[in-house]
Amino acid sequence: MKKIAVVILNWNGVDLLKQFLPSILLYSEEATIYVVDNASTDTSLSVLRTEFPSIHIIENEGNFGFAKGYNEGLKTIKEPYLALVNSDIEVTKNWLQPILNQFEQDSLIAIIQPKILDFKNKSYFEYAGAAGGFIDKYGYPYCRGRIFDKIEEDKGQYDTTINIFWASGACFFIRNQVFQELYGFDEDFFAHQEEIDLCWRAHNLGYQIQFCYESLVYHVGGATLSNENPKKTYLNFRNSLYMLTKNLPDNKLVPILFIRLLLDGVAAFRFLSQGKFKHLFAILRAHFHFYSNFKHYYKKRNSQNIRNYYTISSIVNRFFIQKQQTYTKIF
Repeated sequence: MKKIAVVILNWNGVDLLKQFLPSILLYSEEATIYVVDNASTDTSLSVLRTEFPSIHIIENEGNFGFAKGYNEGLKTIKEPYLALVNSDIEVTKNWLQPILNQFEQDSLIAIIQPKILDFKNKSYFEYAGAAGGFIDKYGYPYCRGRIFDKIEEDKGQYDTTINIFWASGACFFIRNQVFQELYGFDEDFFAHQEEIDLCWRAHNLGYQIQFCYESLVYHVGGATLSNENPKKTYLNFRNSLYMLTKNLPDNKLVPILFIRLLLDGVAAFRFLSQGKFKHLFAILRAHFHFYSNFKHYYKKRNSQNIRNYYTISSIVNRFFIQKQQTYTKIF
């Protein structure tokens, strides 16, 4: 058995499979490659069987989204390390070995993210992860190389191996044993920010999450759900509130949630001023869903929480008010 399993989740993505599987097959000698299919209705399965016969296919019974889709698909995979890779990722030569080397340095390193650049503009970081993720006091995620919609050019400024708070689900490496210990992704999230929730829970157990600049991939981004899609807005706002409810320390839960709800209101008015009414209603819908399901998520709270989950109090203030719009200007 090989040390690493590269696992691609697919739903009706036959064109993406044709485009990006060849690079994965070419540069993944260290891995066994799997495609977990979320009950696709296109020709994905027939194309996999005829054009990519060496790839192992795992068929889910329905479209379970990102969280449950991976949870179900990974049940039978036994390799010690997992690489969860979006179907719109192009990998590069020697992308796996630096990750394996980093894992084997310390058993407490549980999750690793490679450098993620934009497939459409390859000298720039990509929105979903860039050079490693963090969150502020109120749960807003940001990355080295990407804060809100400000994306930096990669000039080697983040070519350091560091501990990060979260790794992007676009290309997410995790020890199989840790994934099972954490009971996988929270399936109530369906898609978006479930990887941040998983990383937070890993921190709570004392594990480390790191960035590996020596491993490079390119991500199309938005191939499954565009940033302009109100459903993505809904899932991001709803799931962020769920994540905070589950993971915040007891003494911070109520005040942080209260301020976060107010800040979400500011975001809603911003969408209103831009005429993006569908996104405004997406935030309102996310809030109503959160209120109606608060007890359910409160019951999932972990009694052991890390004390310092953030390194900056408000990324909103730094970015919009103080105009510090890159990671290097903030830190």
